[in-house]
Amino acid sequence: MEKSTHNRLFCFAGNEKKRSKGKRSPCSPSRVLHIRQIPNGVTGAEVISLGLPFGKVTNLLMLRGKGQAFLEMASLDAAVSMVNYYTPVTPHLHNQPVYIQYSNYKELRTDNQHNQARPQPAPQCVNAVQHGNLGITSALAAESGVLPSHGSVLRIVVENVFYPVTLDILYQIFSKFGFVLKIVMFHKNNQLQSLLQYADAMNAYYAKMSLDGHCIYTGCCTLRIEFSKLTNLTVKYNNDKSRDFTRIDLPFGDGQRTVETSLPFGPSVLPVPGALGPLTVTTSAAPGHMTIPDIPGNSVLLVSNLNPEAITPYGLFILFGVYGDVHRVKIMFKKRGIALVQMADASQAQLAINHLNGQRLYGRVMHATLSKYQTIQLPREGQEDKGLTKDYSNSPLHRFKNPCSKNFQNIFPPSATLHLSNIPPSVTVDDLKNLFTSKGSTVKGFKFFQKDCKMALIQLGSVEEAVHALIELHNHDFGENQHLRVSFSKSSI
Repeated sequence: MEKSTHNRLFCFAGNEKKRSKGKRSPCSPSRVLHIRQIPNGVTGAEVISLGLPFGKVTNLLMLRGKGQAFLEMASLDAAVSMVNYYTPVTPHLHNQPVYIQYSNYKELRTDNQHNQARPQPAPQCVNAVQHGNLGITSALAAESGVLPSHGSVLRIVVENVFYPVTLDILYQIFSKFGFVLKIVMFHKNNQLQSLLQYADAMNAYYAKMSLDGHCIYTGCCTLRIEFSKLTNLTVKYNNDKSRDFTRIDLPFGDGQRTVETSLPFGPSVLPVPGALGPLTVTTSAAPGHMTIPDIPGNSVLLVSNLNPEAITPYGLFILFGVYGDVHRVKIMFKKRGIALVQMADASQAQLAINHLNGQRLYGRVMHATLSKYQTIQLPREGQEDKGLTKDYSNSPLHRFKNPCSKNFQNIFPPSATLHLSNIPPSVTVDDLKNLFTSKGSTVKGFKFFQKDCKMALIQLGSVEEAVHALIELHNHDFGENQHLRVSFSKSSI
């Protein structure tokens, strides 16, 4: 590619039509993609964001008057992956569909043929392309008008966490924008936060420009990103909460499970370890959303080390129902300490594992993992079962039937403090304290909400006590069709 700063890029829709009459088929794969019907006001950075999940973007030309753009990918594989993905799933910019096809250009070139007619690209795009080797660096810098002056460490806050967000998922998303050196995850102010260090400050800039305000999953797990004042992260352990990708010799520490310190990445598919399966990330399906299609995988959990004297299908239905809609439960006939729990989908199954694996239940530490079974079979007629297999697929107690339910925003790990709602006006503090005490709980604190006396917080003696109380008292009937609602709280009294 020529690098004269006086050259201009000649490549526009009129030429595109003429070239289509040549030898090459308009459908022949090319690194250069032609994007049509771009709404007014769309920035170069937003167009670039269409291509970033699939690989490096090396050139961009915006034809604002025509609502079109040409995007050049670094490799043919990246361009093919992008077209293959967007062919069945039309991308949207500013709530309007845009259309992507292969261009007849093999690359975007600067040229000195002044006798050719050409469109006048927006000044920032011209300033970017005339330096040759545009790439994301100059395109994004052109959008903001200045080159960034900041460090290479980002502070990431994940809001509205409905599906589990792991260190590996963050790594796979952010590594699309450059080499990630270190990640540290932690909870602060009841929020999931992370510090992430890139090898280069410009990579941090790309990532913030492209990902800030987007959702990892549709409608939830929103990323809020800012530059950290830290210049370097210190990582002592390679585990689920911290990772130094330049050091494979670090201990795991704190009894954490072993983790992979290097992960293979394709041009567009992000392989997430464990149950989530391959996730294809695109930042363009809707404004402000980085959509990951429905997670493939198993929705049946294998739950083991249960107390056979205390556990019931209903108890598992209520407990696992905090994290998703439970369709079926089966306690093994010959091994009562083992059960299968079928969730509505694989995402809810993973969420339940995330919050309930390792939780104490009736004096034992429960283990939850994915089962090899894809569904729970109901017993055949006449088959001895003793009520150990239950179908809850049509239960009115499902918390997540309504996609607009506030329950989606109120999913928290098991805690000693429970959130109570739907409390009748006639029920007093003493009534509620006595109710929980009658189930074996130790009440350490209680308070009604000031603005809504139908809701309250109750703090019990331990997390395990709260788990037992939730199983026993969620949907407790106060009479006159008034049923108590119980969930775990992020607050304490």
